[in-house]
Amino acid sequence: MVTDAISALLTPAGWELLASLGPYREADSLKLNESLRKAGHSPELVAAALTQARLRAKAQSKFGEFAQQMLFTAPGLEQATRLSIAALHAQRFTTAAITSVADLGCGIGADSLAMASLDIDVTAVEMDEVTAACATVNLMPFPHARVVCGRAEEIDLSHVEGVWLDPARRTTSTSGTTRLFDPEAFSPPLSFVEELADSGKAVGVKMGPGIPHEALPATAEAQWVSLDGDVVEAGLYFNALARPGVCRAALVMGSRGAHELSSAVPYEPGKQDAEVGAVAAYLYEPDGAVIRAGLVADLARSMGAHLIDPHIAYLSSDAHVDTPFARAYKVLEVKALNVKALKAWVKANRIGVLEIKKRGISITPEELRRQLLTGSGKGPNKATLVLTRLGDERVAIVVEPH
Repeated sequence: MVTDAISALLTPAGWELLASLGPYREADSLKLNESLRKAGHSPELVAAALTQARLRAKAQSKFGEFAQQMLFTAPGLEQATRLSIAALHAQRFTTAAITSVADLGCGIGADSLAMASLDIDVTAVEMDEVTAACATVNLMPFPHARVVCGRAEEIDLSHVEGVWLDPARRTTSTSGTTRLFDPEAFSPPLSFVEELADSGKAVGVKMGPGIPHEALPATAEAQWVSLDGDVVEAGLYFNALARPGVCRAALVMGSRGAHELSSAVPYEPGKQDAEVGAVAAYLYEPDGAVIRAGLVADLARSMGAHLIDPHIAYLSSDAHVDTPFARAYKVLEVKALNVKALKAWVKANRIGVLEIKKRGISITPEELRRQLLTGSGKGPNKATLVLTRLGDERVAIVVEPH
């Protein structure tokens, strides 16, 4: 049976109560709980409604105004695809003229919702009964979407042209949840995805952005996606969903819109086909999607920039280059990474706010910041340090955002 946390709301009275709550405010929750109980609502129903109101408020960052008509579980919301990213997945199928899709491991139904909104016939499959109940409610506005409670590996796919998967990448135990890193430990495993692709169907799968390149199937296009600087996924696309001439890509989405960098050849770890030179007037920190996709050298060539170390993802150039694929800094000074000297520099420049970025060095920025600011007084100035290596030399590059 569906647990009371959801079933209590799947009645006219429960749904009406939830709809009547309005915007959720944590500061008012205790008083609201008491008033709803005094009005005659059961403690179980009140708890369920307030939990959903809180989850809906949290879900607005992923689903916008749609969140106010949806049902969630806490794990389901945490793992759900943002609607803007789900729209990209759905677009892959419509571009390939795929009209029927099985969404295996649909969770609360984010990807199914995006596909159904583009008039794709969707069979949403979810193993967890409570989560499947939420997906059923969330997909109710779409008559061409249905939810099946079952295991992805056991579903008959003969009636669909395409398959979308979001494998479970965590295990849950009495001690909490544990993230999985081996693609064969996912549920379903990556080998199951490859078997589906071998059948010729249009197959797409959402993977964690940390998936190693050596685990990527040779037959798939891999696209890493970042949103507002946060790398959210690596999407693998097979057959009709894969784009000709694209082996790997970085899609960067943010305030400047959506921009993509791609390559037609597989990534070779350790090989950076770009020039290496000294720190010049400007330093660039490539977006995480660019780094994950192994496109740092490609970005350097497109910018006319160079690597400052063959093994570290920082670029530099004499003239400023405006690019959506990297954050730019103006270089003010390059100093040796010496804690005593840096502490004196912080004090002399009356620095009270210090941002520290690092790559290729085993230093904890928070600890170093504490060391540098302790005893220096609360100065009025701000500064940014980039800690890295130049060959065998450890340096602290003083920069300011450009």
